[in-house]
Amino acid sequence: MQESEIPKFFNHFKIHTQYSICEGAIKINDLSEFCKSNKIRSLGISDTHNLSGALEFSENLSKNGTKPIIGSQIVFKYGENAGLLTLIAKNEAGYKSLIKLSSKSYLENDRLSKPHCNFEDLLNLSDGLIVMSGSINSLLGKLFIKGKFDEIDKIYLSLKKIFNNNLYIEIQRHGDLNEKSYENFNLNLSNKYMIPIIASHEVFYIDKSMHTAHEALICIGNKTYLNEKNRISYSNQHYMKSNEEIIKMFEDLPEALENNFRLSYRCNYRPISSDPILPNIISNNEASADKKLIEDSLAGLKDKFEKYFCKNREVLKDHPQYKKYKDRLDHEIKIITSMKYSGYFLIVSDYINWAKKNDIPVGPGRGSGAGSLVAWCLSITDVDPIRFNLIFERFLNPDRISMPDFDIDFCEEKRDLVFDYLSKKYKDSVAHIITFGKLKARMVIRDVGRVLGLSYGFVDSIAKMIPFDPSRPQSLTECINTEPRLQKLIRDDKKVKKLIDISLKLEGLYRNVATHAAGVVISDKKLTSSVPLYKDNSSDLLLPSTQFDMYSAENAGLIKFDFLGLKTLTIINKTEKLINLKDNNFKVDKINYEDEKVFRMLSSGNTVGLFQLESSGMKDALMNMKPNHLEDIIALVALYRPGPMSNITIYNDCKNGKKEPDYIHPLLENILKPTYGVIIYQEQVMQIAQTLSSFTPGEADILRKAIGKKKRKEVEKQKIRFIEGAVKNGIAKDVAAGIFLKIEPFAEYGFNKSHAAAYAIIAYQTAFLKTYYPNEFFSASMTMEISNQKKLSEFYEEITRLKIKVIRPNINECYSDFKVSNGKFYYALGAIKNVGYEAVSNIVEERLSNGKFKSIKDFVNRINPKDINKLQLEGLVKAGAFDSINENRYALYSSIPKIILKSKNIHENNLINQIDLFHLEDSNKDEILSKSEDWQFEERLNKEFESVGFFISDHPLNAFKEAFGEFNIIDYKSFFNQRDITKANIAATILKVQERKTNKGMPYAIIKFSDLSSVFEIFVFSDVFANNRDIVKEGNSLLVELIKNNIGSDENKIRINISKISLLNDIYNKPISKIEFLLNNIDQLSKLKLHLNNKGETEVKIKYKINEKILIFNLSNKRNIERNSLKLLKNHNIYCSIT
Repeated sequence: MQESEIPKFFNHFKIHTQYSICEGAIKINDLSEFCKSNKIRSLGISDTHNLSGALEFSENLSKNGTKPIIGSQIVFKYGENAGLLTLIAKNEAGYKSLIKLSSKSYLENDRLSKPHCNFEDLLNLSDGLIVMSGSINSLLGKLFIKGKFDEIDKIYLSLKKIFNNNLYIEIQRHGDLNEKSYENFNLNLSNKYMIPIIASHEVFYIDKSMHTAHEALICIGNKTYLNEKNRISYSNQHYMKSNEEIIKMFEDLPEALENNFRLSYRCNYRPISSDPILPNIISNNEASADKKLIEDSLAGLKDKFEKYFCKNREVLKDHPQYKKYKDRLDHEIKIITSMKYSGYFLIVSDYINWAKKNDIPVGPGRGSGAGSLVAWCLSITDVDPIRFNLIFERFLNPDRISMPDFDIDFCEEKRDLVFDYLSKKYKDSVAHIITFGKLKARMVIRDVGRVLGLSYGFVDSIAKMIPFDPSRPQSLTECINTEPRLQKLIRDDKKVKKLIDISLKLEGLYRNVATHAAGVVISDKKLTSSVPLYKDNSSDLLLPSTQFDMYSAENAGLIKFDFLGLKTLTIINKTEKLINLKDNNFKVDKINYEDEKVFRMLSSGNTVGLFQLESSGMKDALMNMKPNHLEDIIALVALYRPGPMSNITIYNDCKNGKKEPDYIHPLLENILKPTYGVIIYQEQVMQIAQTLSSFTPGEADILRKAIGKKKRKEVEKQKIRFIEGAVKNGIAKDVAAGIFLKIEPFAEYGFNKSHAAAYAIIAYQTAFLKTYYPNEFFSASMTMEISNQKKLSEFYEEITRLKIKVIRPNINECYSDFKVSNGKFYYALGAIKNVGYEAVSNIVEERLSNGKFKSIKDFVNRINPKDINKLQLEGLVKAGAFDSINENRYALYSSIPKIILKSKNIHENNLINQIDLFHLEDSNKDEILSKSEDWQFEERLNKEFESVGFFISDHPLNAFKEAFGEFNIIDYKSFFNQRDITKANIAATILKVQERKTNKGMPYAIIKFSDLSSVFEIFVFSDVFANNRDIVKEGNSLLVELIKNNIGSDENKIRINISKISLLNDIYNKPISKIEFLLNNIDQLSKLKLHLNNKGETEVKIKYKINEKILIFNLSNKRNIERNSLKLLKNHNIYCSIT
């Protein structure tokens, strides 16, 4: 193209998207829309430190007619200096060079270094690249500021020698500090070395109004404050300037503009999406993947039949079920091979079977993959799809657009061993997938509040107004619209308004980089030949990650494999090992799945600790369902999902004979009979379409997906096809239309039966273990939740209900983990708050090696000071771990600094072989402890609650027990069971508060209480909760007024609501208005007199029984009566009644 013909359109080749973490403030979708609206011809991405957005940028912009230019800013180290250089891909070779350099910057560095390459790497990997000198903040800019001009000369000469006319000196005019003098310097160098200049504009945000918010973003990334003078700061000119603005800005440098106009014509490559590319798992000796799949699947089928159906392999073909299974296997293999998916099945089978052979627990299945017979035969899953009537086409069919994947659950503790196996087998062709943490509503408020310099407490109070519900996340705007308190603050406080304004602009941008540890991609070649890689050298991950997120990685043709860590598998595995200590023959995979005792336990609703069945809703559903076979659990796992809860009631009523099932049409009875007429599963929707309207399995899957995802246009299209097919099969048109209308609401919420079946198996296994081996099961469960005190509280309540003997925290009895021995359950010292697991393990090891600790002094003499610190000892003392050697917890607590100091002195003396006279004294004396009274009952329990997370030695309500009659307090169990009591006071301690919001934004709470009879949950409505928010805190003991109402016309269903809440302590400590004492002798009168000396607000009546006569005295003056005095008087058999 002739010079005069080049259109004068400026190329913004230095766009920083949201992938320039805490630097770029441009979302690619917004950028794409901007390009479309403004008819931008070409645009270049130049994110700092990565190529994460390259493919997304390329696809989105080219879709709207904008030519993408792909570049990146990479740190290069030159001597002792390091800084950014901008690289742009001219062609495919350049893109590959860019990928290699970007990957190298992460993969070949140690833990201490930031991502960088050596300068020589750029010279060696120069093919297809254009090099730009960068801004004042680049490598060359930094050298300029330091006055290292000789080094700048050397760099330019080296680059010119290799890159020749692919090297440019950037000229930028943002008005940033030192920029003008750097421009003059560069213009001189350009003339000196004949290196062309190019007009450049660094863009961090699209609109100029974003400047202040962008400054806040920079501060977030650099952990600085907006009011700091020496922080990194940019001018307000880094927005997307128009063509006219740029041309005017550089009109004195026509050469720089001309070179910019030409740039897009020099760059003629963009990354594009690719079809999935599977790695080759077949060795040179083997034939094809298809042939191996057929051979392995058939061999697997024979093994399964021999194990489950027919012990004699010789007569296998004559078994009545074999042909059915063989035909299904052939059908699946035909689809798999035609879709070129054999390799995928073989890869998954390979690592799963390796895991199973190496004692790594693997889940029975997950997702629609459990519907495959081939997967069962290859031992990918442990679910027989024919037994559970699962459909293969739900997983894979010729009409499916996107390829499915197997989600595999592994034992959480051993999953890394599988990654190690993959890294050895596939070497540099396997990686994790990167993830990006967003500035979500709560996070952005906290971050912006910090950089604005607002106090932590103030910002925290605002952040807590934003509900945290991962299942239903809300944008900041939605939160503001539904939170009146926040709206008022915005109106009344300018600081809050500024905080919200900035937060709204930054919300949704990326804040940090992490790794999707469960997601793995495996390529057919070295990954860096097509995808840039990332590695967090501070983490312990065995594999690198792609710089592309999950969507871009899949679009690049990489096949994703999910390796999910499921804690329950680890719990089952640990439980099995504990059981094997007393019964070596026990295997969880050989349990009876039709055990009546297990189903009785499930029907009782006592499901704490059971996988998928723990929630209060699940408990109610189980009690109403009364399950008696595994299919009921499968149905419940599928039913208890977002959607109409009435389906659970219909299922239960029909199952228990209270209602007749509605099968919709006689032809559908066989399909709906197992679920009592309720369409529960997506597979049933597919079967209905096939039975009534002759849909192919693939077509039925399209219908299922359209209804499930509520795609109205596609649903209407499928409805026509459904009715036409039904009419052809002899069903009247209006009947067919009516059937479709009936099934559509069910189908919208239909669940994947394959997934439900696999997870129901795990749920049943946990139920079996809890039923027959509760000690071992809870030991394993609680060890897996050792740092989750709220969960431990639930488990402790359950083991108490099961009357399991618990040894509470005891330095001389317990272990670092939860342990079962001789029928006793030992609470874990490692579960106490602030107690380090490794340190307490060392303390336990000392006890086991050299005997129990006889005293605190003995403990101090024997423990390495590295294993004790202030927080750790405080935790142990508050939990009562030292009660067996000294019951005065406060004396211990206040002496902790002395204990630590003495331990250090003894240890240091031992190291230099000095004799400590203290050490030689009688070790049973504890002079090291301060002389002080122990905590009072309530404070002692509060400290215990702080440390353990619940009350373990006593219940706080016992301190108020004698006043229950005065306040007409009954226990919750009595109130619940006695239908004639519709209103009552109960005393209860809060264990857990879950604050939620209604769809209208009104706050409410679900509170878990504990009284002296039971643990229970109550729903607290908005008005009551809002008025008592300050006292509804975990650990508080309350007086609660309850009201009981029937739900509808069903007398058996009740709802209990809270009408009034008060702090029990406040009520208990209120002055007593009237009191009456009953005395039997003169000594009691003398004792009573000691407590009636002070004037107060209580009317006192004394009844004195003498010679079967009762003398009554009313004291003329009111007295001060303290409740503690009443406890002391009770010890002298002086009783009273309070009115």
